[in-house]
This record gives sequence, structure tokens and C-alpha cells, in this order.
Amino acid sequence: MMTMTLARYVRFAFVPAAACATITAFSSFSAHAAELDVMTSGGFTAAYQALGPEFTRATGNTLHTILGPSMGQSPEAIPNRLARGESADVVIMVGYALDGLIKEGKVMPGSRVELADSRIGMVVKAGAPRPDISTVDALQHALLNAKSIAYSDSASGVYIKNEMFRKLGIEEQVASKAHMIPRIPVASVVAKGDYEVGFQQVAELLPVAGVEFVGKVPEDVQSVTRYAAGIPVGAKHPDEARDLLRFLASSAAQATVRRTGLDSVKP
Repeated sequence: MMTMTLARYVRFAFVPAAACATITAFSSFSAHAAELDVMTSGGFTAAYQALGPEFTRATGNTLHTILGPSMGQSPEAIPNRLARGESADVVIMVGYALDGLIKEGKVMPGSRVELADSRIGMVVKAGAPRPDISTVDALQHALLNAKSIAYSDSASGVYIKNEMFRKLGIEEQVASKAHMIPRIPVASVVAKGDYEVGFQQVAELLPVAGVEFVGKVPEDVQSVTRYAAGIPVGAKHPDEARDLLRFLASSAAQATVRRTGLDSVKP
């Protein structure tokens, strides 16, 4: 188990020098650099933010980042942004949500790129006791004893609400104390003491100060979310967008991807 706060844990993220060579292998620096509008959801954001400066240094293309969940009813959700006609060159989001946009004709079918796998983890407020969740029985016991439980309104939270509690046999027991947190990071409400424990994808928990990482949900009740990216129909800079997607999925980027709490996609 980790004893450091999560914000300190991710502070060392960096990009290998080989990454620049990877980018320049398929992209040439342009005197007329483009600014790419990138919509990204929480799970891949830490990796994207660490890798983005290397892409800019190697290509001259800058990145304008627009944050929003992969799904849900909030106005900030990526599908809702696109439905309103907001412009984007790249969308980075949960894979099955991206597939939905492809089917709707809002993202180019051939542009889809697999980026990383994300697992669900748990946090508590910094300094609070960290319960054992290493086994299914231990996780069940921890949740039954928790005074309050927070989970996200994106892919991990939908799974927790609709499936994980049921698999643990505690759906009714936790119904009154488990709450979906819209839009903002789950760890932020745990850090404030509003909730005793919080669940979200590990890569979304690690960057938040004021909480401690307890561990990942056991594999028997785990849900692995695939993150992918694509190019919306009508993108202003599709060629530069393809360069960015190839870089984010490249082998040179994987060390940084893993350091932010994600797992590399297996070939």
C-alpha cells in the first residue's frame, strides 16, 4: 500500500527523450503550426498533459485542452459538447463512448486509436485509516463499514452503481450512503472530508492532493475501461490530429502512460 499523498506520487511523470524522435519520425515541423482543440476525459488526462509538451516541442503544433467526461448529462460531457457544435480536432474518451460517436457519424470511423486500459481504485482522506480491499471479502467489509461512499458519474461509477455493489451482495446495504459525484474528481470531495471513501479510475485519483491511494479494486470485481481517441468529422486540422494520436499510442509514450496509473494496451 502507498503511504505518500497522491499529488506527490504523480509529480515525477516525464516523457523519455526517445519520444521526440518518435514524433519527428512521422511529423515534420511546420512554420505554420496548428493549434489543435483536444477534448479529453479524466482517465487519460494526466498522461495526455505529460506527453503534450513533447509533441509541441517536436512538431510546433500547440494543444488547446477542453476537459469533460466521456458520458453523462452534464453540459461539459464530450458528446454533449459535440452535439452543441463545439469544434474539436481530437477527442480522447472511454472507448465504447467513442464508438457511440462513430456510429452517430460525429467521429471519423478510421481514426480510432487505442490508448490505454484503466482500472478502478479507492482513496481515503490523507491521514485517515486505509482499509484493506485486497480481496473481494475485504472490499465488501470495508464498504459495509464505511460511513459514506463516493463514485464518479462516468464509466467507473456507472459500473460501481449498476454492477459492483450487486456482485458484492451489498447493493441494498449501501444504497443510502453511496453517491454519484457529477463532473468533479471524486478524490476532491474525499479530500474535503465530505465522503469517507471514494472510487474512480486510478489515473483520475492519483493527481488529487489531500487523499491517499488505498489500492485497486480486486480483479474479480474489477472493471477495465479502454481509453481510445478519434478525430471528429469536420476537424480543422485532421493531419496534425493523426500525428498526435499516433504519438499518444506509440511505444515511446508507454512509460509515461503507466506512471500516471494506466495500463498499456496489450498487442
